Amino acid sequence: MRALIQRVSEANVSIGGNIRSRISKGFVILLGIRKGDTKEAAIGLADRCSGLRVFEDSAGKMNRSLKDVDGSVLVVSQFTLYADTRKGNRPGFGDAAPAEEAEPLYNLFVDRISNVIGRERVLAGVFRAMMSVTIVNDGPVTVLLEDR
Repeated sequence: MRALIQRVSEANVSIGGNIRSRISKGFVILLGIRKGDTKEAAIGLADRCSGLRVFEDSAGKMNRSLKDVDGSVLVVSQFTLYADTRKGNRPGFGDAAPAEEAEPLYNLFVDRISNVIGRERVLAGVFRAMMSVTIVNDGPVTVLLEDR
């Protein structure tokens, strides 16, 4: 399981031109789920994301987490994080979990991070939907986390 985390000053997800979810300061988490990923991986990665300290403290060091800054999270399913580009110019997605395997893990990830930082601060895209994601990257700060 992979989480590509972008620290943002604002972000939103639109479907068909209509804004579905919008956050201000926090993280956009693009979540990729691989074949064979487990519930334990989803829970562990959600915990790591919620505890990631990439917000600046009073000394200017990246030392504060989402909870410390009352940040929000926007989680977006992103199977393309498992693109295989080793052959040719067209990526393969054979390592990405099929939707019926990935969706319950995606929902578990969203539920877990909601329980950790507060349900009112976690929004999500729509699994398997074609979405437009608008991100104002703050920093820019982008971090890739993977399950252990």
